[in-house]
Amino acid sequence: MEAGLLWFCNWSTLAVCAALKLPQIYAQLAARSARGISLPSLLLELAGFLVFLRYQCYYGNPLLTYLEYPILIAQDIILLLCVFHFNGNMKQAIPYMAVFVSSWFLLSLRTWLVDLAMNLSTLISAASKFAQLQYLWKVQDSGAVSALTWGLSAYTCATRIITTLLTSSDFTILTRFVVMLALNIWVTATVLRYRKTSAKAE
Repeated sequence: MEAGLLWFCNWSTLAVCAALKLPQIYAQLAARSARGISLPSLLLELAGFLVFLRYQCYYGNPLLTYLEYPILIAQDIILLLCVFHFNGNMKQAIPYMAVFVSSWFLLSLRTWLVDLAMNLSTLISAASKFAQLQYLWKVQDSGAVSALTWGLSAYTCATRIITTLLTSSDFTILTRFVVMLALNIWVTATVLRYRKTSAKAE
């Protein structure tokens, strides 16, 4: 029973994450605009993903419990480049990319460093969700933000809570996913709320 549940959670998470950001990328390309997307939120999310992936690699956790993160990082980079493109400042992407690449190597220099970064990554990822929420509250328009992407993110957090409980029971990882689940649901609800408001206004 547990083995079957673990298999389902791992593979369904991978399947969902393979296309997780595609609705958001498509919505942005279709609108030819980055309207509604918070750049600070995206940068913080990418930082959180990188730290989490580095932590998992550093401690040699089972590959299937974090295999979706390289996929998510690649999709976030594409999304980030789209935001820079539609905002007309592609050159600004270069310093951010340099910081992210160098951070990957610096994090593994000391065990305490990667542990501290992992604890902070939950706060960073939570801050990314709050940045998106704050932006939505400010403009009261979900614009090119995809509710499907945020809803799927909530699903992957739920499945990762289960896989963490069934494998490592790492409290730090578990806390991260519980917090992210709650915030992803909140963002999804906010996007849907402002989409209905925009539709009524039109």
